[in-house]
Amino acid sequence: MRRMTRTGWCLSAVVALGVGALGLAPVTSASASEPLSPGLVSAMQRDLGLTQTQATARLKAEATATTLAPTARRAAGKAFGGEWFDAASGKLVVGVTDSAATKAVRATGASTVKVAHTAAALDSAKAGLDTAAKSTAGAPAAVRSWRVDVTTNRVVADVQAGAENRADVAAFLAPARAAGLLTVKADNSPAPSTFSAGTVGGDPYYINGNTRCSIGFSVVGGFVSAGHCGTPGSSVAGWDGSAMGTFVGSTFPGNDYSYISIGNGWWTVPVVLGWGTVSDVLVRGSNVAPVGSSICRSGSTTHWHCGTVLSQGDTVNYAQGAVYSLTGTNVCAEPGDSGGSFITGDQAQGVTSGGWGNCTSGGQTWFQPVNPILSRYGLTLVTA
Repeated sequence: MRRMTRTGWCLSAVVALGVGALGLAPVTSASASEPLSPGLVSAMQRDLGLTQTQATARLKAEATATTLAPTARRAAGKAFGGEWFDAASGKLVVGVTDSAATKAVRATGASTVKVAHTAAALDSAKAGLDTAAKSTAGAPAAVRSWRVDVTTNRVVADVQAGAENRADVAAFLAPARAAGLLTVKADNSPAPSTFSAGTVGGDPYYINGNTRCSIGFSVVGGFVSAGHCGTPGSSVAGWDGSAMGTFVGSTFPGNDYSYISIGNGWWTVPVVLGWGTVSDVLVRGSNVAPVGSSICRSGSTTHWHCGTVLSQGDTVNYAQGAVYSLTGTNVCAEPGDSGGSFITGDQAQGVTSGGWGNCTSGGQTWFQPVNPILSRYGLTLVTA
């Protein structure tokens, strides 16, 4: 049996864990009145500039909004124009295109904002860009990413500063512009890239002995991580160099996810490592947090950092090709953090894909949502 990591649990598992075993204080989880790691609160205080009271209240409000979102979405019907969590009011906000839907949505407890375009129209315009990116010509490298911004009710494209009016960029973005839905933002940041790394010290997993990535979430039989970390059949070693398992499935680009089966004495537990910065965090589910929610990330290079969900359904144009349906955040990351866990409260959100910047000057990171990975490979998340 492999021992635990130097700073927390190694991987994940089917053993039954009591709260005392992880040293967790009885902070209440908003979603189910379950104990929640106090480290979440302290990390949010550090990275989001909140007091303990504000952080605790926000976690409770976000859990309520996450639970309410499907009901409010159904109430909006065809007039649905997107949804997000508003930190100032602590409520779920739903964009609607007509007054009848406004009344129905407010009856669920959510707030509403009148918008011009339905989410279906915005998603269709973005899908048109995705289709163009999959063509032989692909997306111009100067178009860094594109997404639906629910808060502005627009399709937003981040374009390398100075290239906004270039012919190839204009041609690629023309369909969304013609639909009257496009906003182009000049992007002065470095081009996004994946966060894999060469072998260095830490508490990682290693692929074929020469690449380091981070574990995402435990599933029955193994764990999930980023697709760019390895290909099917690639061997995986643990932080101590011992054989861990094998990549069973992997997709990149297009998607960025993978499933690694484990054996050789390794096991799975439903936790995300806090790396001694915060207490390890229990995983109890994978409900999707709305845009605007707080979110934290654990990785083998920069360990534990928090921020906010900025967008969902983004397309990111990496050098290797476009990856679709990613979630954008302002959480920092660095090489070696690829594949690591994104979590809101006690709900698994996704695995680190890529971005730009670092954890000294800041940056932006995208993650691959976890639920599509579970669905693709028929996996079951290991939960407490």
